[in-house]
Formats: sequence, structure tokens, C-alpha cells
Amino acid sequence: MTDLERKIYRIIYNMSRFRKNPTMDDLKRKTGKGEPAIRKAVKNLISRKELAWDKKKREWLF
Repeated sequence: MTDLERKIYRIIYNMSRFRKNPTMDDLKRKTGKGEPAIRKAVKNLISRKELAWDKKKREWLF
């Protein structure tokens, strides 16, 4: 897991604990990275099954 992936994972985990899904703007502000880099990191986390999105509940699964 890269530093950016670890940082995004922790942001999503911590924000979802309080029932708030981070927006792209939240992730941009907190990581200091652009949208393409964030999308790539999230896709990598999903492909390695470290993150999953539940469409019915609209929340992240860890």
C-alpha cells in the first residue's frame, strides 16, 4: 500500500465512522493531490479488496 493509498484509506475509514462519506473535495483538501491520483489510489484499494462500496447502504465496507 502506498502512502497516498494509506492516507486515503484512513480518511475514508475515519470519516465513515461518523456516517459521513468524504467527497472528492474533502479528499483533495486532506491529501493535497489531484482527482486523477485519488481515483487511481481508490481503484487500487478496491481491486485489492481493501475497500468496497455497498450500493444499497451507500457506505464503505472495510
